[in-house]
Amino acid sequence: MTDSLNGIRGFVARRVVAASALALFAGVAAGAAGCSEATPAASAASAGPGGAAATALPDYDPELAWRLVKEERAVLLDVRTPGEFGAGALPGAVNIPVQQFKARLAEVERLTGGDKQRAVVVYCRSGRRSGIAKEMLLAAGYDRVTNAGGIGDLR
Repeated sequence: MTDSLNGIRGFVARRVVAASALALFAGVAAGAAGCSEATPAASAASAGPGGAAATALPDYDPELAWRLVKEERAVLLDVRTPGEFGAGALPGAVNIPVQQFKARLAEVERLTGGDKQRAVVVYCRSGRRSGIAKEMLLAAGYDRVTNAGGIGDLR
């Protein structure tokens, strides 16, 4: 009887571990693909170079995003996949997929003319991937970055 009970406990424990690992993997994969519908937790400040805090612009504010683009010539970045971008993008947007973002930061520097104080507006489909891109820009020393959210919010 004891051997049977121990066998059942071991079986259940292995299943719980396997289910937990699967759930963790699914969450990571969904986040990496930008498929999560959860509201991203974009921070208002992030450590920049040398550990200095960079104050970010507010997020999910379409009026602010368009004002920055029109009045301040903000760089407008679409961080969706090339396929999504090809299916329709905002006028003047430059496509740098979030999966390639870190490797293409030099392109952002070129687009801003090397001015890390120049406003940058990032968007994707839902705001998840643009939140990740915003954090990368803040970490790279760009101070005026807003996550405009999803493309539908800006149309």
